[in-house]
Amino acid sequence: MAGRMVVGSAALADLVRPASAPDPAGSHRVLPVTPELTGLLPHRGLRRGSTVAVTVGQPRRSGGTSLVLALLAEASRAGSWCAVVGVPTFGAGAAAEVGIALDRLALVPHPGPEWPTVVAALIDGVDVVVTAVPHTVSAPVADRLAARARQRGCVLVPYGRWTGADVTLQVVRGVWEGLGPGRGRLRRREVTVSARGRGAAARPKEITMWLPGDGLTRVVPRAAPAVPAASAGPRPGGFTVVGSG
Repeated sequence: MAGRMVVGSAALADLVRPASAPDPAGSHRVLPVTPELTGLLPHRGLRRGSTVAVTVGQPRRSGGTSLVLALLAEASRAGSWCAVVGVPTFGAGAAAEVGIALDRLALVPHPGPEWPTVVAALIDGVDVVVTAVPHTVSAPVADRLAARARQRGCVLVPYGRWTGADVTLQVVRGVWEGLGPGRGRLRRREVTVSARGRGAAARPKEITMWLPGDGLTRVVPRAAPAVPAASAGPRPGGFTVVGSG
């Protein structure tokens, strides 16, 4: 794929230097999200320095990956750099279809034992860092990464069980659409997303929305027509893949 680049974790500092580092003047403190998700977030967007967890019970059924795509889409479209760590099944094609700019997307499919170092390096220069949470991560390491994100103005999005997140999002119910009597294609999924957290997010909330099923539909409101309009605008041409070796 055009624009693909593989580098070792030691080269992460060089990779993140061109990324859109947080504005020291404090402007653009909230990165945009798709309108359907604004009601779940206390600042109606992704506040820089916050930790927004996406929990998954059974990854193939939860809709967690589609929810991650929905979280990243508007911020990426607005110019933010994003990174996804430790999710080898994350699809660049599906990301492009929802509007994520692949030339500002870093993928680290297999960070290995250097996971904390890789995530910390990306936090230093990337606006939004999504990371699968290893089973072996300790509470002190998680706390240090969250503190680093607060200091650097990065939005940390742990994908998995994470204690102490500002907001935790989870798909709690879902119904697929597109299959007829023995025929058709799964096109999209009507899901209920719950949010819980602390501080301004302490009151639990739920919304119902559509998530794309096959990468060909955008995230749309529940009341939208069955066939949403095709997205307009040019598609970016490349993305970055970062390896650990």
